[in-house]
Amino acid sequence: MAGRGLRAAPRYTREWSRARPSEYVCARPRSGKISAMSSPHDSSKTYLTPEGAQKLRDELAYLRDVKRPELAERLRFAIQQGDLSENADYAAAKEEQGFLEGRILALERMLADSIILDETTNDQGEVRMGSRVTVVEDGFDDQETFQIVGVAEADPMHGKISNASPLGQALIGKRVGAKVRVVTPAGVTVFKILAIE
Repeated sequence: MAGRGLRAAPRYTREWSRARPSEYVCARPRSGKISAMSSPHDSSKTYLTPEGAQKLRDELAYLRDVKRPELAERLRFAIQQGDLSENADYAAAKEEQGFLEGRILALERMLADSIILDETTNDQGEVRMGSRVTVVEDGFDDQETFQIVGVAEADPMHGKISNASPLGQALIGKRVGAKVRVVTPAGVTVFKILAIE
């Protein structure tokens, strides 16, 4: 019987020696799915801070206005060289064009379907998309501050965690003083919310 003896690769096998909040932002849920109940936000939308949206607009403008014309010129030059079947420059430029057009299309869709977060108000005093949250892990003194952003803007090395990450999901909707349990393949860790901005 075909396929016998094949085993599925484990979804996530990394273990941590010391639990830190920043290590949990990249972990994936075991199911690979985000529960609709885990966040009050529409998962089909892209959530962006104003800075994140501007960064994507700038990238889109650069790709359209600078890279696309440069690539078109490279293609014209390669075509002038003659036989396209053996023209490595032409093949490389066509491949690059495919990647470029794919990125442009992805950025256009992302920006068209995005919701820009209003970072100026948080009247309810709870963690929302765009909030900056300071937490401390039970048993440790080190405080860490994260901003909750959409998946497209997540950058754990710079303190921006996705609302779809285990830590992001646990924090959304909570208030100062709340303790949240973060479940990851490495185990369960508890964090206390110290401040919300």
